[in-house]
Amino acid sequence: MESTPRGLRRHIALFGKTNSGKSMLFNLLTGCDNAIVSEKAGTTTDPVLKNMELLPFGPVTLIDTAGLDDTTELGKKRIKKTRDVSRRADIGLMLADVNEINNANINGVDYKDIFSGKKIDVFTKCDLINSQDLKNIKEQFPNAVFVSQDDPQSIELLKNTLVQTLKEIEVSDEDSLICSLVPRGGTVVMAVSIDSEAPKGRLILPQVQLIRDCLDHGVKVCVTRETELKETLAVVSAVDLVVADSQIFNIVNNIVPANIPLTSFSILLAHQKGNFKQLLKGIDQIKNLKNNDPILILEACTHNHTHEDIGRVKIPALLEKYTGKKFNFHFFSGYNINENPNEYSMAILCGSCMINKAELQTRLKLLSENNIPVTNYGIILAFLNGILERCTGIFTGANNFDRTAL
Repeated sequence: MESTPRGLRRHIALFGKTNSGKSMLFNLLTGCDNAIVSEKAGTTTDPVLKNMELLPFGPVTLIDTAGLDDTTELGKKRIKKTRDVSRRADIGLMLADVNEINNANINGVDYKDIFSGKKIDVFTKCDLINSQDLKNIKEQFPNAVFVSQDDPQSIELLKNTLVQTLKEIEVSDEDSLICSLVPRGGTVVMAVSIDSEAPKGRLILPQVQLIRDCLDHGVKVCVTRETELKETLAVVSAVDLVVADSQIFNIVNNIVPANIPLTSFSILLAHQKGNFKQLLKGIDQIKNLKNNDPILILEACTHNHTHEDIGRVKIPALLEKYTGKKFNFHFFSGYNINENPNEYSMAILCGSCMINKAELQTRLKLLSENNIPVTNYGIILAFLNGILERCTGIFTGANNFDRTAL
C-alpha cells in the first residue's frame, strides 16, 4: 500500500489557526516528525503532504496546512496555498485550541471559504485545561474529538473516527470503475497501445487500476495490444466489455463487433470520478467554437511530451481538422489551474488518474461556475471518431446490445 498513488488515496487535511496544534497532530497521526512543531506562530508555511496507512481502512494522504489567521501579505499567500490544497481533501479536520473555547468563534476562522467537504471538529491541547472545564466542553460539543499529545488513546480515538467516516464515504461513493457495468463472473478485454508514450516495462495507472478493480469484483480480464485484438476476441468467449486506449478508438472500433460494448480508460475514469453528464454535455460546445477561440487543456500530471502526445498534439490536431478552424490552446499541468477560467471557450480534461475525486470535482465545479463547457480526452476522442454514442452507451443506456448473443 505504500506505493499506492495519491490519485487513489483519500485525502485528509488539517485546518486551523496558527498554533492550534496542527503540526503536532500531523506528526502524531503519521508516527514521525514530518512537520516542524514550535511555539512560534507560522512555522508551517507550505502544505506538507504525507502518505500513510490508516488501518484498517487503507492508504490515505495527510495534509498539514498553514494557519488561517495570518493577515500579513506572506500569510495571504500561505492561505492561498492552503485553499489550493484543500480541493483535494475528502475530510477536513477542523482544529481549535480547547483553551480558546470561550471565544465567540471557537475556531476564529470561517472555514466555508476554505473547505466545504466532510468536517470533523478536533479540540487540541486538552492536557492544558482542568478536568471539569474539559467535561463541560465535551458536553457542549458531543460530536467533536478531543486530543492531547500525552494521551495516545485520544489519537487512537481520532484515527477510529477517521476510519469510520472514510468507510461511510466509501459506501455512499462507490469508487469502482467496473462493478456497476459488468456482472461478477463477466469478462473484460483491455486493448492497450504500446507507443512512444507507453512506459517501458510497465502499464500506466488506469490500466493497472482496471485490472485490480476487475479482480476485486470477480470479473475476468484479458489484456492485449490492438494488433492482437481480433485474434483475442476470436478465442475469448462471452465478452461483456472492451476497454481501449482513447487514441486507438478508430482502430479498435473497426475490430470489435457491434454487439460488444466499447469504451476507454479515460471515459471509465470520467464516470467514476467526475460529473459524467457535465462532461458529456461539454461536447455540444464544439459546434459553437470560432476561429482563434482559446481552449484550455488541463492535465493532471507532468510528463515528457512527444510527437504522439494525446493532449498536446493529437487532440488539438483532430479538433482543428474536424472543425476546419484554428484555436489557441492553453496547457496547464499538475495541480495548476487558472482560478478565473472565464477567458476560455472550452476546457478539455485528461483522464485525471493522478488526482483524486475531490480535486476533479472541484475543477468541474469551478468550470461550471464560470460557465465553461468541459469534456475529457476519452469523450472528445470518441466524438471526433464518430463513436461517442457507442462508447458511452454502457453508462447512459443508449446501447441496445444483445448480451445473450455474446
